[in-house]
Amino acid sequence: MLFENYRFIAPLAANLKREGFRRPTDIQFRAIRPTLMGSDLLAIAQTGTGKTMAFAIPIIERLGRSKYRPEEHTPRALVLVPTYELARQIAEVFRKLAEGTGVTVFCVTGGGAIDDLVRSIPRRPDIVVATPGRVLDLVRNRNLLLHGLQILVLDEADRMLSLGFRPDIDSLLGHTPRRRQTLFYSATISPEIKRLAHRLVYNPIRIEIAPEDPITHNVRHALLEVAMDDKRFYLERVIREHPEAKILVFVRTKVRAERVQAAMRRVEIETGVIHGGLSRMERQWALNAFSDDSNPILIATDLSARGLDIPNIQYVVNYDMPTEPEVYVHRIGRTGRGNQHGVAISFCAPEETKLREAIEKFIGQHLSIIELDEEERDATLDFSRSSESDWTTLIRREHEREETFEAAKKRKKRKK
Repeated sequence: MLFENYRFIAPLAANLKREGFRRPTDIQFRAIRPTLMGSDLLAIAQTGTGKTMAFAIPIIERLGRSKYRPEEHTPRALVLVPTYELARQIAEVFRKLAEGTGVTVFCVTGGGAIDDLVRSIPRRPDIVVATPGRVLDLVRNRNLLLHGLQILVLDEADRMLSLGFRPDIDSLLGHTPRRRQTLFYSATISPEIKRLAHRLVYNPIRIEIAPEDPITHNVRHALLEVAMDDKRFYLERVIREHPEAKILVFVRTKVRAERVQAAMRRVEIETGVIHGGLSRMERQWALNAFSDDSNPILIATDLSARGLDIPNIQYVVNYDMPTEPEVYVHRIGRTGRGNQHGVAISFCAPEETKLREAIEKFIGQHLSIIELDEEERDATLDFSRSSESDWTTLIRREHEREETFEAAKKRKKRKK
């Protein structure tokens, strides 16, 4: 099935062609037609499956064909997301696909002055992409009206709940009409997610894109067992051995992010940093610099593990092992996207062994351990660049060793 077979309105079809989209992904193929028909949707899909376009395309198609125009400041579609970064990225997807269709898009996020935001609201915003808290402020002050809402989308619903947005979502629902289309997207389906979903959707079409292997095959995984205090030396080595690479480094807390940035600065490596303690403008500066390669090293907390959709990230470094196995999948999903390939390197301290075991159980495979001899370790701790093997070579050797071992096992089975 190709996009050209859907018979979308001409501007939308042209925009898809211009952006290089020819064939829908699995989630898009299964979600577009029910959404066009007005059905409620309950979709469980991992990051990187193309779910943004799964709801953006049919929403633009429906609104672009409709001649109905609501009263001022009354959007026809509201998309709720957990973070500022994700809101901006989704709004940008909508804008690109809606170009020339007459469908207007407005992005609402926290962090700026409310008066400036109010003044920037279009008279008739067809689609509003928003974080729950700030859009609730606008609704309560009647700067936005939701009584004419036709389509409600909750994207990354599990993440919104984990960030404490449940009260804001409940309040917003009281301002929306009972008869509306609801599209509910989540990466996981916990009991709390089920309860929220059943409150929102009516007789939904259920879609679940959950492969047996939750991690992409475009990413090579490697793990290095290293003392907690030595991690900064190994990060320096990774960065110095790949001076042209775009590298995303994940830590657990904003304090850790600042400390790792300071450690890199002491060895004359400039990095960007993004975490929840920064202003919206500071976070955007860091993202822009990372995106345009003016500063290709970014240190991030798990606030950014989902939603970051920046192309050409070659390496993801788990400087700290994530406390939840699902977060590992979200982190490494920032690389190896589409047809590209990437590498995920994890630094595991002895006190993080149980976290690593939980991750391996969740993804159903062991992470390849890079074995370094004493000379390699000493070279790293001494900031030496004269070691015989760089990380890429070490990872390749480990994977070749594993492939040889698996091939030998298969030959042995056949002989039996």
